[in-house]
Parts: sequence; structure tokens; C-alpha cells
Amino acid sequence: MRNLFLLFSQYLNLISPTVTEDPKFPIVVNTWGFTNATIQAWDVINRQKKSAIDAIVAGCSVCEREQCDGTVGYGGSPNENGETCLDAFLMDGKTMNVGAVGSIRNIKDAIAVAKHVLLYTKHSMLVGEQATDFAVQMGFRKETLSTEKSRKIHKDWKAQNCQPNFWQNVLPSPDKHCGPYVPISEDFLTASRDNHESLFSSNNHDTIGMVAIDTAGNIAAGTSTNGANHKIPGRVGDSPIPGSGGYADNTVGAAAATGDGDILMRFLPSMLAVEFMRNGMSPDEAGRKAMERISRHYPKFVGGIVVIDKNGNYGAACHGIDYFPFSIYHPKLDGVKVEKRECTMSM
Repeated sequence: MRNLFLLFSQYLNLISPTVTEDPKFPIVVNTWGFTNATIQAWDVINRQKKSAIDAIVAGCSVCEREQCDGTVGYGGSPNENGETCLDAFLMDGKTMNVGAVGSIRNIKDAIAVAKHVLLYTKHSMLVGEQATDFAVQMGFRKETLSTEKSRKIHKDWKAQNCQPNFWQNVLPSPDKHCGPYVPISEDFLTASRDNHESLFSSNNHDTIGMVAIDTAGNIAAGTSTNGANHKIPGRVGDSPIPGSGGYADNTVGAAAATGDGDILMRFLPSMLAVEFMRNGMSPDEAGRKAMERISRHYPKFVGGIVVIDKNGNYGAACHGIDYFPFSIYHPKLDGVKVEKRECTMSM
């Protein structure tokens, strides 16, 4: 009787169709309406048949050169000293290896340097002036990242008593004065990070985040940014942090986040979204759940996330702004497409 049951089961397996997801790749998805970056990445991944890593480097490099919204590349978001520094990140979902740079100075090609960290070192991240030294050793040209525009932004900020800024619990009052500052006694601390007022908006979002799947089905994530406007020198945002700015895993998918990096990095939203997909959520659901995890603690934060699963299904989610545009290119489209998601807001 048992043998008959086994034979019948094998017969059913032969006549039953196998239910599989229809792959929708290669695909490129990136934050915001940075379509020139999407188009370049698509050309690399589709026409040139190169890797997802190569596509992301090519796409993010476009934004670095074009200074997308002034929040990527040279000449934007000067720190308190008037200097522009860059963060960038790459993650290979096949190997789970990472290459990143944080607060790199005087090098325009941040995402390309991140690729060199990925390929030519056993480290995951290099930062500051030492990252610059590494880039020069790898053949990159050292040059100023300041422009007339960034110098004017800094000059105007100083004329407005250095408002806004990222200081708290110091004297003189950072709400009214520039530094230098000295800390007040810990016995008299009054400011609370729980009442965080975001300095970010749809016009100061500070990152291109890109995720891609190549023709071989390999997945990657990457970011590039010049960080927060008027940041304290030495600040590194969420963009180069694995799991925060981006995350990729060939067995599940990838995600990339943008927005208030000092908040985002505390929750690793890109890794959260990938893990939510691992547990069965769709890309849209996973993105929403990752944003909800943050807004539960910081209801006024601003952020967005793009998400793809391993089959090329994509989604996005956001919080703290009216809507979040993101750019997509895949084989079923005649050209690059910009979609929007409505965002959740603080109550």
C-alpha cells in the first residue's frame, strides 16, 4: 500500500506544473528622480552585460559628476569648516563583501574608491584623510571638492549665526550662536534626542541609493553622498554603513535607504527590509515595515527606502515627506520610469 502511495505521489508531481516566480531582471532601481544615473546603470547592466557592481558604480558616478540635487558629489553640503567630504558604499550580494569610504576628502570619485576598497583590500571601510591617501595610491587624483556655490552656502550659514546646526548641550547656545562650543555639565543636560527635529527634507535628502540585479542574477547595492549640510567635521552618515545605507543578499534581494542618516543608522533599515523579505514580505511591505520600526521611536524623522527581491520585484516606502520618487529600469520598460510612493507622516 505504501508503494502504491509513493507511485501515485510521483505521478502527481509529473503532471503538476511547477509554480515559479517569473524573473524580472536585469533591473536597476534608485532613490529619487535621478534618471541619468538609472540610464547609465541600465546601459552597463543590460547592453554591456556587466555586473550589478559595475552598473551601480557607473550610475552613482553620474550623480557624483552631475552633483545630483547638490546632495551627491563635490561642491555640496559643506561642513562647519566649509569643506565638502564624501561617503560611498558597495555591497556584493553574491559574496557578502563590502567596500566603503567615509568622510573622504579631496577625491571626487567616491563610489569608485569604494569599489577599490572592495576589490583590493580585506577591509570593509576606510575613512577620512587615510581614505584619501588610499585613493591616491590607487591612482585617483587629489583635488578640492569646494566650489563657489559651496563656499557661498557656508558663508551665508555663518552670517545666519550658524543656523541650523547639529550641536546640543553646549555653550554658547547653539540655537543662537556659532562655535567654538564647550560642553555643559552632565548634571544639567536638558536636550533630548527623543524630540529629534529632522534637518532633512525632500530637498536635503543627501544620498543616491541604488540596487541592481544583473543578467546572471547577482545582486548589489550602493550609495554615494556628500552628507548632511553644515555637519560637524568628521561626521559619517548612514550611507556607507552596511545594513543602513544599503544591503544585498543574492538569496533574498537588496535595499537602499536615504534621509536622516543619524537616525537611519541606528536601525539598519536596509538590512531590516531584506530580512523582512526573507520572512515572506513583499518589497513594498518590507520597506514599510522598516520605516515603521524607525518612526515608532522617531516620529519626526525623514527617510525613504527602495527594495527589490531576488526575482526583480520592487517596492519603496517613506516617512516624513509628502511623497518619495524613485527611478526604475527593467526589460519590460521602453525607458526609465519614475514612480512615487505616498509617505507616512508623524501624528
